[in-house]
Amino acid sequence: MQNYDEVINYLYDHLPYYQRSGQAAYKDSLDNTLALDRLFGYPHKNFKSVHVGGTNGKGSVSHMLASILVESGYKTGLYTSPHLKDFRERIRVNGEMVKKQFVVDFVNEFLEKNVEAGLEPSFFELTVLMAFDYFAKQHTDIAVVEVGLGGRLDSTNVIHPELSVITNISLDHTFLLGDTLGKIALEKAGIIKQYVPVVIGETHPQTNIIFKGIASEKSAPVIFADQRFQSGKGLYSPDNRQVFTVRKGNEVVYGNLRLDLLGSYQSKNLCTVLAAVEELRLQGFNITDEALKKGLESVCGNTGLMGRWQIIGANPRIICDTGHNEAGIREVVAQIRQTPFKNLHIVIGMVNDKDIASVLNLLPREAIYYFTRASIPRALDENQLRKMAAFFNLQGQSYLTVADAFLAARLNSGADDLIFVGGSTFVVAEVIP
Repeated sequence: MQNYDEVINYLYDHLPYYQRSGQAAYKDSLDNTLALDRLFGYPHKNFKSVHVGGTNGKGSVSHMLASILVESGYKTGLYTSPHLKDFRERIRVNGEMVKKQFVVDFVNEFLEKNVEAGLEPSFFELTVLMAFDYFAKQHTDIAVVEVGLGGRLDSTNVIHPELSVITNISLDHTFLLGDTLGKIALEKAGIIKQYVPVVIGETHPQTNIIFKGIASEKSAPVIFADQRFQSGKGLYSPDNRQVFTVRKGNEVVYGNLRLDLLGSYQSKNLCTVLAAVEELRLQGFNITDEALKKGLESVCGNTGLMGRWQIIGANPRIICDTGHNEAGIREVVAQIRQTPFKNLHIVIGMVNDKDIASVLNLLPREAIYYFTRASIPRALDENQLRKMAAFFNLQGQSYLTVADAFLAARLNSGADDLIFVGGSTFVVAEVIP
């Protein structure tokens, strides 16, 4: 394949892709990843890493840590998924997306080597190895690697990191990971490695015993971030930053800590990041308070993060957020209720393998709804979503495309109204400029 577009079409059309196809693309072993790793000469051994898992917040935490490490002078890789607009968002070094030519060369190299190997990797498995190979060839000092799904059997779990991070546990992907918090915690805890410290973002009685038990078996020091740091509620500055005062017990350790991510839920992620930074400092990483502050203040600019309580329009105010499960939507709705507006318009689409009823039950009854579907096979039919929503007294019309729904919401809104777009990462991807 000679050009980037051909390669991208190959990745999407010829490899099982979970974000589009769902469970059919999920591999329940690391065999393919290990074989790919061997095929490319074990690239993950050539850079240090931080491994970030969890149900919600792992993307934000990964981007925050990467931004801080960049500001600290480290050549920093960042692997996240899924992407919103451009495949190359998944793989970055110092905030710059992987070069198109590297993607082309990597896939051609894989096809050549695979003539004899005969592997049948998924989209995610091959993308993970692409990232590791890129980080190795770019001579990165450290890479922040976000878990895709679960942890124990996730393709990223071949790395042996300097630090593991698990943001939180809530119900999501229950058909693959288990239908209780305890079962999901077991899968997420699979990234805990022998002797490697692990930061747990949120303390929960149903999961603490699991994390402590597995960490003890692995002789891995375990740190609960919310027991170490308390950030409180962020205040909003005129230049679109959240400003936090962070305490350790009764002592203020960071005053006027500015964050360019505007979701109120980021207060929890912030504590997780601070605990992770503290652990990295103990390991000898030179992260000054100045670099920490600069990194948090410039996450979006340094790493390209999008879709987290992102304001994309004014008069009416238009906000989008990628929260898509019960815990994520609960946080989003809480912030909507704190936001001033005359009328509320919600453009929403969901994928068909989520606990849709639990999400719909949380949504504001007073909003005008624009039910739609993202342009992926997993998307729930917009008419079915509207009928399900009616059981929860959520009223509105259905639209065949996200563009149609978004246009209708804008045409129906006054200057003092609020339009919120969400329910699925893929819906958000279609409205972000």
